[in-house]
Amino acid sequence: MQSLWTIGNQIYRIHVWREAHRLVVFLIRGMLHHGKLARLDEYFSSTPELRQIADAYPYVYEQPTRAFFYKNSTFDERVRLVEHHMQFLLEKLKPEVVIGLYRKEEQMLWQQELGGVDTRCYLSYHPGQRKEGLMSLWLRQGDDSLYQIMFWLDQDPQRAWSCYIGAMQGPNMDDARDVIKRMTKACFGFRTKNLILYLLQAFLRPLGIQHIYAVTNEGYYAQNHVRRDRKLKTSFSDFWLEAGGRHTEDFRFDELPLQEPRKAIEDVKSQKRNLYRKRYAFLDAVDEAVESRVRTLMR
Repeated sequence: MQSLWTIGNQIYRIHVWREAHRLVVFLIRGMLHHGKLARLDEYFSSTPELRQIADAYPYVYEQPTRAFFYKNSTFDERVRLVEHHMQFLLEKLKPEVVIGLYRKEEQMLWQQELGGVDTRCYLSYHPGQRKEGLMSLWLRQGDDSLYQIMFWLDQDPQRAWSCYIGAMQGPNMDDARDVIKRMTKACFGFRTKNLILYLLQAFLRPLGIQHIYAVTNEGYYAQNHVRRDRKLKTSFSDFWLEAGGRHTEDFRFDELPLQEPRKAIEDVKSQKRNLYRKRYAFLDAVDEAVESRVRTLMR
């Protein structure tokens, strides 16, 4: 294993005071958990593919040392989470695809012109997202970022392979409201934040993922979605329930369906049935395109 100092210098910009402070904390925590980090390094040294991932993405050694992913996660849970995520990816996807993702090589999963603007969804990852996950889907329209959804892949308490959504981020441009309104119209009334979740569901199904869990307001580790007056800036939990989710015994997670719930056409008001038919046809085409693309990435 490289020294903690060497790994820390790869992770942190030590000329910035805050980053230098984080390096010191990383070194202290790393020494306190040296045996566990050494075993994690044994895991990443067990195959050439895992070694290349760790070399490209040294944050696998940092993430277990920090209170990331969800509220009250433990050091052991974070180690296991990182290992399981990488294990699953390398079992399902081509090694060069997985290694490339941690070298910041994105994979486009879907592309379509919506509202006259080229719209794309990428499977990607950036170290700046490491607090909430180990991978992300990124929905972009032209040069604008619309939505990102950060997640990791792990076994749930019943040992079923599952996706855990750590957070979701919306648009931050000046005309965000107008852009989202135009996107919703182009998707036949299907909201953009529902579309990024739909794309994630479409990505996961060919991989054989059995469950989707999402971190709730109460389970979000950083609580930076809460304003100083304790009111929510955004409510993860409300959206998870709106998207067909349900509460679990662990208050930190809601479970979401693997398939977007749909109304039967017969249950839709007659004046809206044509709109719903167009929406469903659009979503079916998204499903087909994403699954076809994912199959090309799989072993």
